[in-house]
Amino acid sequence: MNKSAETSEKKGAVLPIKTSIQDSIKDLLKNGIDHCVFDAVMIPLRVPAGDSFSYVLIKNKSLLNDAFPLPPTMSVQGAKAVSSVTRLGNRNMKIAAVMRPCEIRATIELTKLDQTDLENIILISMDCPGTMPILDMVNEPEKTMTLFNDATKSWDDTQMRPVCQICDKSSMVAGDLHIGTLGTDKKSFFIIPNSTKGKDILEKLKLPLTDSIDSWNKKVKENSEKKLKKRQEVHSDLKNKIGDLTNLLDIFSQCINCHNCMRVCPICSCRLCYFDSNKVKHSSEEYLQRAKDKGSIRILPDTTLFHMGRMMHMSLSCVSCGSCEDACPMSIPVAQIFSMVADETQRLFDYVAGRCLEEPLPLRTYKEDELHEVEDVHG
Repeated sequence: MNKSAETSEKKGAVLPIKTSIQDSIKDLLKNGIDHCVFDAVMIPLRVPAGDSFSYVLIKNKSLLNDAFPLPPTMSVQGAKAVSSVTRLGNRNMKIAAVMRPCEIRATIELTKLDQTDLENIILISMDCPGTMPILDMVNEPEKTMTLFNDATKSWDDTQMRPVCQICDKSSMVAGDLHIGTLGTDKKSFFIIPNSTKGKDILEKLKLPLTDSIDSWNKKVKENSEKKLKKRQEVHSDLKNKIGDLTNLLDIFSQCINCHNCMRVCPICSCRLCYFDSNKVKHSSEEYLQRAKDKGSIRILPDTTLFHMGRMMHMSLSCVSCGSCEDACPMSIPVAQIFSMVADETQRLFDYVAGRCLEEPLPLRTYKEDELHEVEDVHG
């Protein structure tokens, strides 16, 4: 898989859009099952209540009629679904996993952390306009569906979550195949291979590569540059707003220690988090002693320590998917803060989380000539 926000592959197949892009993608997946290119598809389905979506594993192609290749919300981060399916091995079932770019990038990071097995997984991504807040879908499902469908046509992100509005990697090609809708005539879409596995699939489906995907590359570059500029401005404003540790502590003071952000995060994959262990469960006597030593304590304690610890643990692999902020019952801008910190830490190592499977995790490799800026400050 290529080390680039834009694919270095200059060709892609072109397919017509019949009734809608989502239906056309489902037809492509059905074709894949018919030609035994894969045995099953992992894809979101709308739950019976209609107010959410869940990843399901489909072998019967007729069930794909009810699937949503690009749902309006991210109820479950796709990387967690892939991890749950492959953690104990894939066996011989070939699975096509249809996800957003940030979900695929998180899947790649989990693979580097030995939490997934991609041998028989085909990662299929698509251009993503963002996702709507989960509560919008819960409170007004039909209105949310309509707004999202309109947004996918106009590429208007004003209704999307804050972290999606500043995502400069919403068309990043990191998996095996990418479905490109930007830069097309609205009557067709590109299928762009990004690996040998992806090219083999197009050959088996008898989908010839076109001469060029320049129109897609041009539009993606334009969109990414616009989002990156906005991202830098938002992060700069956020940094000024936080200002110092006191303000950061004030923001996290609203935390009720539910750990929802950790549980939905695809990168937080420890079997037992330190902050869920007995080491942070105190007796009443210990609470009283700590209160006596400090003058007073907050119950539950250590909420800020939890966020700081989690931030240090996973910021190098954070893909800014926004799942943490969606899950926060106190509306703390967790994803925006983590996204800002992740950009800083990843920039130090010239690393982009999930950019390339072959790119090693920075803290698992040693380079003699690096981090001189840290030496200059502290040396």
